[in-house]
Amino acid sequence: MKKPFDPYPFILLNLILSCIAALQAPVIMMSQNRQDEKDRERAKKDYMINLKSELEIRMLHEKLDHLIIHQQHELLEIQKVQIEMMNDIMKKVK
Repeated sequence: MKKPFDPYPFILLNLILSCIAALQAPVIMMSQNRQDEKDRERAKKDYMINLKSELEIRMLHEKLDHLIIHQQHELLEIQKVQIEMMNDIMKKVK
């Protein structure tokens, strides 16, 4: 029977696999670093978008508060005029 190329402990196969792993490790690490950079950039952009959205929402709240206050003042003035008109009508009826 013929002797196998790499007998049972598979020393040559282990050596080849170790070399492949040694060559792959730096490539994998570099790709992970690039992905981390992309993730950091994406997180930074998300933060900036969220911050801008929060500022816009605050501005909208301030505008709504201003409109509500202004509207309340106008309603009070209208009510005063209505009360005066009602008083005038009451005086005319009497």
